[in-house]
Amino acid sequence: MSAVVPTPASSPAVSAPIGGLLTGKMWSVLFAFVLIVSVAVPVMNLLVPTGSAFHLSDYAVSLIAKIMCYAICALAMDLIWGYTGILSLGHGMFFALGGYAMGMYLMRQIGRDGNYQSDLPDFMVFLDWKELPWHWALSDSFVATLILVVVVPGLIAFVFGFFAFRSRIKGVYFSIITQAVTFAAMLLFFRNETGFGGNNGFTDFKRILGLPIATPSMRMTLFVLTGLTLIGFFVFARWLVTSKFGRVLQAIRDAETRVMFTGYDPLKYKLTIWVISAVMCGIAGALYVPQVGIINPSEMSPAAGIEIAIWTAVGGRGTLIGPIIGAFFVNGAKSWFTQAFPEFWLYFLGALFIAVTLFLPNGIVGLLRRKKEDR
Repeated sequence: MSAVVPTPASSPAVSAPIGGLLTGKMWSVLFAFVLIVSVAVPVMNLLVPTGSAFHLSDYAVSLIAKIMCYAICALAMDLIWGYTGILSLGHGMFFALGGYAMGMYLMRQIGRDGNYQSDLPDFMVFLDWKELPWHWALSDSFVATLILVVVVPGLIAFVFGFFAFRSRIKGVYFSIITQAVTFAAMLLFFRNETGFGGNNGFTDFKRILGLPIATPSMRMTLFVLTGLTLIGFFVFARWLVTSKFGRVLQAIRDAETRVMFTGYDPLKYKLTIWVISAVMCGIAGALYVPQVGIINPSEMSPAAGIEIAIWTAVGGRGTLIGPIIGAFFVNGAKSWFTQAFPEFWLYFLGALFIAVTLFLPNGIVGLLRRKKEDR
């Protein structure tokens, strides 16, 4: 018996076609994006002369790469909020956990090239540590690091989600708890004795896989990898929401009680998508750190989780493409505002969220669709 529940007018529009994964137009757009990420950007940055109007600066490449990492987080948020109706304000924690896992590996890659010429990271030498703590045991292995990037956020999300969803915590209470847990994690990572660099975190990375991390070729490799990961996650998310599993998620969002009456267990579905969403954020964090060059507890701040929700709402939740657009729009505007009007950026962010809530409940994508229908 199907658990599909009609979507109320107030719910975000679901754009995924039930009969197929992507339309021909969507595949064309994705193919164009792949060409831009893997061909056009590298050529414009590495081969086009600096003085040319077609040259893409290193700063622009780094900014786009950073926003693509944020877009993965927004996409993850859309799966849990837009399609399942669960607003999390703690996804910044999962992002930071993936970043810290990668940061630990990058710190070990520094070796004796640090300021103190020790096998221990500089901050541990400064704090008079004599040996690595137990949780750094696998940090010298790249393969183990990749596993930890997935396992650590996924395991923490599973444990938290199991007890939260089993207790049927939902709505604003769930949002507050996720923010409280993230704030507690941030305070924990701020402590020097935890072995995560305190308020300074990890920085001054030099190598990855034994190769210099600051070279143009490595920077472009990480950029392309980030872009392809974003595309891969988008296709995966599209497949997920168009499947039977995705339709049950949307039914849970719209009428969870009716889903239970039809014989489905919402706990399993909510817990599964919650863990998937957390893992996506962890991978985004792992891609973010080597390109930005730093990871510290500020990535776990409550504001970070709220911003992820803002990107999703601005772009249009329940659309998949909307959160990606929202991440690029908000962070692009943030980059411009912080340079042109640094003292007014926070006011702009607050005004933007209020405006979207009042006038664009379906975000930028909803506005574009409405205009298209009016033609």
